[in-house]
Amino acid sequence: FQVEFSYPPIIPSAGHDSNTLPEEWKYLPFLALPDGAHNYQEDTVYFHLPPLDGQLKCVYGVSCYRQMEAKALKVREADITRETVQKSVCVLSRLPLFGMIEAKLQLITHAYFEEKDFSQISILKELYDNMNRSLSCTALEGSQIYLGLSARDLILHFKHKVLIIFKLILLEKKILFYVTPVKRLVETLMTVLSLFPGIIEHGLADSSHYQPRRSISEDFSSPEIISADEESFSMSATDVTDIPKELEGRYDVSDQPDQSKACNTALDTHYLQHHTGSLLDSSECEWETLEPHVMDEMEENVDIDHSDMFDTDSGLPITVQPQSATGQGTLTSGIVSGLQEDQYGLPLAIFTKGYLCMPYMALQQHHLLSDISVRGFVAGATNILFRQQRHLSDAVVDVDEARIQIHDPELRKMLSLSTADLRFADYLVKHVTENKEDVFLDGTGWEGGDEWIRAQFGLYVHSLLSSALQQDHERLLADYGAAFTSAWKITHNYRLWISNKHPAMAEITPGHPFQGQYSVADVKIRLSHSMQNSERGKKIGNAVMSTSRSVVQTGKAVGQSVGGALTVAKSAMSSWFSMLAQPTAAVSASPQSTD
Repeated sequence: FQVEFSYPPIIPSAGHDSNTLPEEWKYLPFLALPDGAHNYQEDTVYFHLPPLDGQLKCVYGVSCYRQMEAKALKVREADITRETVQKSVCVLSRLPLFGMIEAKLQLITHAYFEEKDFSQISILKELYDNMNRSLSCTALEGSQIYLGLSARDLILHFKHKVLIIFKLILLEKKILFYVTPVKRLVETLMTVLSLFPGIIEHGLADSSHYQPRRSISEDFSSPEIISADEESFSMSATDVTDIPKELEGRYDVSDQPDQSKACNTALDTHYLQHHTGSLLDSSECEWETLEPHVMDEMEENVDIDHSDMFDTDSGLPITVQPQSATGQGTLTSGIVSGLQEDQYGLPLAIFTKGYLCMPYMALQQHHLLSDISVRGFVAGATNILFRQQRHLSDAVVDVDEARIQIHDPELRKMLSLSTADLRFADYLVKHVTENKEDVFLDGTGWEGGDEWIRAQFGLYVHSLLSSALQQDHERLLADYGAAFTSAWKITHNYRLWISNKHPAMAEITPGHPFQGQYSVADVKIRLSHSMQNSERGKKIGNAVMSTSRSVVQTGKAVGQSVGGALTVAKSAMSSWFSMLAQPTAAVSASPQSTD
């Protein structure tokens, strides 16, 4: 993989057609052209890059991949020797406007390939200029930042399990999302993050601060991986001692007097060549297991200036909080977290201090999962090798099957949904599914729509935080799960949040939004939850369905009425459910609910 063209040049002194990359960005080609790209005619990737200067923020990338037959090209360059051509057009931005960038980038990539002459790069320069004119930090203030991230589809697919994933991230666990193609992977992962108030807008600035290995040869021990074939380029480690000075003028916006310019998106468009190499053999992957730890620098004063990237004078609220008063949306730089925070202390400082967010992770980055400086991650992968290395993650989210695999029984206990949690999840699912066929509410309406769902999770977080501030917090937090809240209280994000004062929280009503007395309806919800998610429940459910079909077929064979056969089937089902009723509490207390 290699960069063939960049505008403006990534390294100004190297020129537009240089394939030299800063050491911090040496994985860029592997992120822009994902594993298994040859299996799809087109795909889209979201990814994060570390800053080129330790004082700057995460760089957000969007890449559109295409492939076409080489014989269809009008101008076939000498280096194209295979039957198909696989390339990506990539945009790098200092603002997390993934959906908005993707919408423009897909159109340009399509037009670029339609030219059938890859030397026509003027369209790429026009893309850069157009995006810098049309995209700015003001786009962070509205719902357009969530373009392409359907919370409705997420609830319809995962149902109540969305809340389990939500709480996993609050606990700062090592979470791996897995599915192909990449577009579905990154959209699912980012949609989950969009449920956290302010996270996408202002909570990812420190989410990609990691150190790459010095050379590709350290990542791979196989000569087969290191060597290049006739069309490939083997990346080498670059001396980066003078790179920050070269890039300082382009990436340091603190010296710009015009704040409107400081808010403009900084974009780079990259034209990449595909490299087809053999994958790592699983026998070569001896990865260590590192338990996530909690950082202990709670009381140190982190002096990081982030005010130059966002408009702190905006009066628009970051979260949708129905009970809160207006005017609470002014952002200030968090003294400890370094993030832009609202008066509720949100977004929570989850993706800080070595807790990474990587919407897509290339195979070449596998060492990050066991890096001692990485305390946890929310990462997406399409390569089966990541999924097979179970000891590297606390939970694996199989997007295709809507299943969460959690190996630690204690963690499963922490994530066992309380009665109030089940009511909350059931409330979401019912409102979304009841409006499933309503065109008006297809992701754009209020009740049951995307913004409504995000508002409910916003209320969930606000109520959780408010409960933690009360004198009788143990009683109030019990509705969120005693094991969960005990674990949450030792996380980095909680300790940072509780160490500061947030006067606006006085307006939030403490207690779980769905607290209340236990009822018959709760029994039905928990029974349904157990049936759908425990292995035993699934087996019993399948047995009930099989018994029902057999009874109906037998009834028809012996000439009984269908009604009589269904009565027998109903009796059989009642028998099965009575068998399940006794161990319900045990099943729900330690569910394979995640399986």
